[in-house]
Amino acid sequence: MKIVVLSDTHMPYRSKALPSRLVQELKDSDLILHAGDWTDWFVYERLAEFAPVQGIAGNNDGIDIVERLGYQRIVEVRGKRIGMVHGHGWRGSTENIALNTFKGETLDCLIYGHSHIPVVKRVGELLVLNPGSPTDKRGEDEYSFIVLNLETGQLKAQLVLYPDKH
Repeated sequence: MKIVVLSDTHMPYRSKALPSRLVQELKDSDLILHAGDWTDWFVYERLAEFAPVQGIAGNNDGIDIVERLGYQRIVEVRGKRIGMVHGHGWRGSTENIALNTFKGETLDCLIYGHSHIPVVKRVGELLVLNPGSPTDKRGEDEYSFIVLNLETGQLKAQLVLYPDKH
């Protein structure tokens, strides 16, 4: 199963269209997970043309997106529990805020956004992912998203980096 993980699209402010490198991966995806800061519902609708979409709202999303998606959720995929939260807040680093959101929950993977800094690592047994941004790299050298494969019961994450968002 191929899952495309993204966050912080900030569309249409940072890009009018989905980047071609992202679209290339979306074409054969089975599921799309978005960790907030869509900024416009048309992004959800565009992504849904490729595969089912699950997501949460971020701090730059309007009340319409917040009411539809909420700020956090756990998605279950083939027996794997994936926690999703944007990661914005007042106390602690973005990653610590994300980790603390699901304290006491059993997760296989945690996905967060907000910082636009890509992360693929393990914290104990937990796979922790931040896809960065496919449209707003901020201080990063390249744009990014993650392809998450669920093969033989194991989650394997591949960070996809590219220099041009068009």
